[in-house]
Amino acid sequence: MQKKNVRDVSVNGWQVLMRVDFNVPVKNGKVGEDTRIRSALPTIQYLIEQKAMIVLCSHLGRPKGGPDPVFSLAPVAEHLGGLLKKKVAFASDCIGPAAEGVVAELKPGDVAILENTRFHPEEEKNDMAFAQRLAMLGKIYVNDAFGSAHRAHASTEGVAHYLPGVAGFLMEKEIEFLDKAANDPDHPYIVILGGAKISDKIGVITNLLKKCEKLLIGGGMANTFLKAKGLAVGDSLVEDGSLETARKIMADAGGKLLLPDDVVVADKFDAEAQSKTAAASAVPEGWRILDIGPETVKKYAAALQGAKQVVWNGPMGVFEFPNFARGTRDLAQAVASCGAITVVGGGDSVAAVTEAGLAGKISHISTGGGASLEFLEGKVLPGIAILQDK
Repeated sequence: MQKKNVRDVSVNGWQVLMRVDFNVPVKNGKVGEDTRIRSALPTIQYLIEQKAMIVLCSHLGRPKGGPDPVFSLAPVAEHLGGLLKKKVAFASDCIGPAAEGVVAELKPGDVAILENTRFHPEEEKNDMAFAQRLAMLGKIYVNDAFGSAHRAHASTEGVAHYLPGVAGFLMEKEIEFLDKAANDPDHPYIVILGGAKISDKIGVITNLLKKCEKLLIGGGMANTFLKAKGLAVGDSLVEDGSLETARKIMADAGGKLLLPDDVVVADKFDAEAQSKTAAASAVPEGWRILDIGPETVKKYAAALQGAKQVVWNGPMGVFEFPNFARGTRDLAQAVASCGAITVVGGGDSVAAVTEAGLAGKISHISTGGGASLEFLEGKVLPGIAILQDK
């Protein structure tokens, strides 16, 4: 998938409308975890060096169809200014006189952020009149918001009907790594999927099962597979509506699908619950599976040996409870040290890798949970499809 990137077009002295994914936690007017902002810095820095006038737009949270100070991007503008070590102008709206006035003041190398695009309901409706008003603020459109590329919104897809659209460096890297994982992986290819529900990942499972040598399953979705095999899983989270799907997947997978041999069970769903390790075939009645066990970690780590490519999405257990995060953390170590091209996506898997200080040992950490899953399913993402081909 060869899309034009920001280096393929002239941006010197131009107004560049750039879609970023600055949907970050903000509390008491301060930005918390800022990985998404830092991920966009290479493209922003490049545009500054090219003496472009940079107009950034993003959504933040889910405001209810109108302006809400809780979801203002003003604190993000201040935080970005600190990272860039220069003033970042802030427009109190993303269209109209407030935005146009701020943009008109920009000089080459200047940066401005527009207010939350979702303060206008037209954003999520991909309203073309709204998209056209946004497009008036640039001469060229750069999309670096991979995390929103699966949504056809005005700022992610609509504006590219009015401006030539190209990929930023983050978007380019995401396309490169995920396209390889979805369509042209190196072999042996190992896929690891966790998280709560099979239903969220059926598309990924069916697409990647055809391409991988092994598919390792953990998290709540493993419980559904275990129950579909006829095992008793106590009070574990199970998607009863997906049992037939799980049986079909197992039949199609043959020996490719690996499930937990042992699990960590708890007497209730609680961070401080009493816990113990049990065989996956002997979960006590009234207990629930909250993590994979140490033997399963060993089995999965062994399956990774000799792999040339690994994709991992979703935690192995209830990662937000420290007592049930060990399976995910130990697997992160195994993925980081297996020597393959590694791609990790999904909030908890990324958090496990980052908290363990292993991010530098992963080939690519995807910034888009839903977007990376849809890409791996083989879906066409509207925010990518609309960009110009090389």
